[in-house]
Amino acid sequence: MMVGLLTLLYSISEEIDHGPAFAEFFALTWLGSIVVTVNIKLLGGTISFFQSACVIGYCLFPLAVSLAFSKAFLMLFDGQSMFVFIVRSITVLISLLWSSYSSMQFLGHSTVSKRKALAAYPMFLFYFVIAWMVLSDTD
Repeated sequence: MMVGLLTLLYSISEEIDHGPAFAEFFALTWLGSIVVTVNIKLLGGTISFFQSACVIGYCLFPLAVSLAFSKAFLMLFDGQSMFVFIVRSITVLISLLWSSYSSMQFLGHSTVSKRKALAAYPMFLFYFVIAWMVLSDTD
């Protein structure tokens, strides 16, 4: 559901056709779920693929809110300025940290306590890529 919301928000544009936006977010979400699941399984954790996919999708909500805020903020202030970039960067950074923290709270119980940092790295990297896509959207 969050993938659909991100795709809808990402594809709202007047100038550029964002046709493959759904495929990008959809493939990235499933690939991220596969990587996170395999990583946690290799670290000795107990998790199912669908649990990982649900948590990763659920924790995309802060980034979707950040993308909606960015779109509204860009419409409010016409053009790219340093002020707009700083506000968007702060918003995306907060949503990145929120998404990473909340996903680790969900998936942290299925990981051996000594290896939580190793399990958190692919999740943080996944949310970082999505956050970069949110920040780089200038339409």
